[in-house]
Amino acid sequence: MPPATIRSTPERLSRPQQVAEAIKSWVMANGWRPGDRLPSEAELIERFGMAKGTIREAIRILEAQGLVKSRTGPGGGVFVHQVSEERATALLGNYFYFQHLTIDDVYQIRVVLEPELAASLAGKLSEAQLRALEEVMTCYSEPARTAEEERAQHLASLRFHALLAEMSGNPLLRFLIRFIANMLADITVSRKLYAQPNRELWSSGLDYQSRLVTALREGDADDARRILADHMQNAHRLMRLQETVLTQRFLPEKGII
Repeated sequence: MPPATIRSTPERLSRPQQVAEAIKSWVMANGWRPGDRLPSEAELIERFGMAKGTIREAIRILEAQGLVKSRTGPGGGVFVHQVSEERATALLGNYFYFQHLTIDDVYQIRVVLEPELAASLAGKLSEAQLRALEEVMTCYSEPARTAEEERAQHLASLRFHALLAEMSGNPLLRFLIRFIANMLADITVSRKLYAQPNRELWSSGLDYQSRLVTALREGDADDARRILADHMQNAHRLMRLQETVLTQRFLPEKGII
């Protein structure tokens, strides 16, 4: 078998990186699935015309990306591996770690994606799925009495939206909305946006979600879209206000150093 062609790229990838990219393309071209074993190291050396060290480094790169997994012992080898949503979320979250995302950044995306998600699911969810959404809502059916309860309710309310996204048949939309919900949860916790109880945020959020479930159950896509769009606009306003109040609350008084 002639050696596979390793194409250079504008980014001037190192040779192991080029081989890693070539292996990924090869896996896709062959239609291999998670759990399928890659050819042996000797076969990879022959196919790609590279030294053993280059092939091993390419495999290490793919392992770091979560795309292959090595197993030793009888029946061992290098196997195609599917990156879990949890790992993808963690890796992408690391990228944004120093980006200093704001409430405005998050809601600019939420207000576009989530109403369309709701419209796409209207009339398509089973009764069990609708009950699962209602079950999440029981976690904040009463207003919080402490800051810790407020924190738990914020996170549970975001779980409602993550669960709704999970019900989508669009894997990209599902991942994006769940990822953004996770980012908002991180912002809420890290900036302690739950420290000041907000009765309006609680009551309006619960009302919007209750009406949304009704629209989804009745199969009214236009109403579901409108309800969730209004919910996002209102939540954005209240979360910005919450952030402003808490920022001013913790500012030092004039003259105090």
